[in-house]
Amino acid sequence: MTESAAPAYPVTARNRLKRRYDRGRYDHASVHAILDSGMLCHVAYCIDAQPYATPTLYWREGTRLFWHGSSASRMLRAQEGGIPVCLTMAHLDGLVMARTGFNHSANYRSVMCFGQAHLIEGDAKVAALHAMIERFYPGRDAGLRPFSIQDIKATTVIGMEIEEASAKIRAAGNLDEPEDMDNPSWAGVIPVATVIGAAQPCQNNPVQPIFAGLEGYLAGAQLDAVISAARPVDHQP
Repeated sequence: MTESAAPAYPVTARNRLKRRYDRGRYDHASVHAILDSGMLCHVAYCIDAQPYATPTLYWREGTRLFWHGSSASRMLRAQEGGIPVCLTMAHLDGLVMARTGFNHSANYRSVMCFGQAHLIEGDAKVAALHAMIERFYPGRDAGLRPFSIQDIKATTVIGMEIEEASAKIRAAGNLDEPEDMDNPSWAGVIPVATVIGAAQPCQNNPVQPIFAGLEGYLAGAQLDAVISAARPVDHQP
């Protein structure tokens, strides 16, 4: 498959980048790679003309996104009936220092996805909850206490087909004006990463803790790399 024929989300007035369009990506590979390196997003929606943006955990299956929360959640109750939502997530990768405040910037990877939220029910809901655990901690779900009926009732799962999406990436150095190059201020990039710390075991753990599904979550590892590596192979076209 040639690059021009690679699957991509349609470019519309809703998701087209208006500024720095050279940093934009619409192909599935670019959008999915950024989505698959994170687990925390913000879902934006409106209730009675009042906009809200709620942080929540998410995961992807093909071109569908899922998130979950308490059945009492205002956000999830509002989304059950099928409302338009916008899901965003971003990684901060670096602080860009320039020789003038105007040219200070940041390196980042971000995604914005648009679609219609809908309620996941019945067996599909139970399967989605198991899939969430396996998505981030492969092999862990089998060793856990099974979900109880009350667990399922207390949890709402929302799904969304990605109708349109765009990724935006900045991975560059400082962009100083030629006339500013003689300024003595330090310029360059300060890398930023979310790094996993040392595990803090529960005091009731057995003497030899079982780390099934947590093998990659080692102190010093970068979280986005661990999350990306935990994702199963995507067989979607």
